[in-house]
Amino acid sequence: MTSFVESCVQTAAGKAAVASRSSRGKPHAKRLMQVLADKKNILVTTHQHPDPDALGSSLALCELLRANLTDAKVSMSIKGSIGGGINDAFSKNTKFNLVPWSDSALKRYDAIILLDVQPAFGYSPLPEGITATAVIDHHRSRGRRPQCPFCDIRTDVGATCSIVFSYFMELETTIPPDLAATLLYAIETDLAGAAGIPGSLDNMALSSLTLIADTQKLYQMRYVDLPQSYYLAYFAGIGNAMYWDNVVISHIEEIASLEQPAVIADFLMRFDKVQWSLVTAIYDGKLVFSLRTSDPKRSAGEFARRLIKTIGEGGGHRTKAGGFVPLENGSPTEIERIRMTLRRRLLRALKIRMSRGQKLVPGRDAAR
Repeated sequence: MTSFVESCVQTAAGKAAVASRSSRGKPHAKRLMQVLADKKNILVTTHQHPDPDALGSSLALCELLRANLTDAKVSMSIKGSIGGGINDAFSKNTKFNLVPWSDSALKRYDAIILLDVQPAFGYSPLPEGITATAVIDHHRSRGRRPQCPFCDIRTDVGATCSIVFSYFMELETTIPPDLAATLLYAIETDLAGAAGIPGSLDNMALSSLTLIADTQKLYQMRYVDLPQSYYLAYFAGIGNAMYWDNVVISHIEEIASLEQPAVIADFLMRFDKVQWSLVTAIYDGKLVFSLRTSDPKRSAGEFARRLIKTIGEGGGHRTKAGGFVPLENGSPTEIERIRMTLRRRLLRALKIRMSRGQKLVPGRDAAR
């Protein structure tokens, strides 16, 4: 690293550490180290069906803990599979060294750390009766905040990786180039799309990590081969898309990974006539959805909770949200009924008449 680049990194890192410490009412890295000081067997985990932000923040925290808690054994485990085009490629370019997941083995750990998820969320990996020692996340809590020894939830931050990055800065722990590339890519993907708005800590993380990241690894993660299912999903998402005033809605049937509705919702948000996009799909016995908005006065997370009230689970950030509705039998009639409910609730909340719907691509039929 040249002296100029090193100086730039130190400047940006210093600002990130200051921003982290000045976040009023939030615990930070040194507090986390105190909570874990006497722990000998620590598990780091994240939500089921993890995305790059979940995986990257978990991996980075493992490395941070191993560097600062030399007497502790730190393990990373994921409940369920890591599936999907982008997620799969991301995992192939990153050495996670995961230990097998086992609900029964969780009691062997004297500390469990949850990243990018909270215990009350639908995709939390922890079974009933198992509590987290620490929760680090950037999503809004549902109801009461988690009750645990360490809780760092910052809804003004765009990615959990940015929070973990600030821990490295606070503890003055070096970030290797390969880990910097992983963190940088993860933050980029979580902020991807027209609705992605980075906070000040995200911007500091991006600027610092860009200077030290392994560029070859970063390139490999950014430009990956994708399976045919990805293109079929895009084709269906565009072909099925309808818009009502400033809302575009689409459905893509069965999907191979949970990332696909989110990626397509981000893409549809680039349509210059809309401020909202809603994409639904079928996955693992559920109707899942991703919601996006660029409306400065309304919250996607708040609207997501309204959409699935009494029928499912959902939530998110001001600009990005998602959720799911469990299916009883998965019949076309049931799926259409739930889709109609979500569509009707969204349009009513925005005071838009359903009769105004138009196809995004006139005269085109999506693949069935």
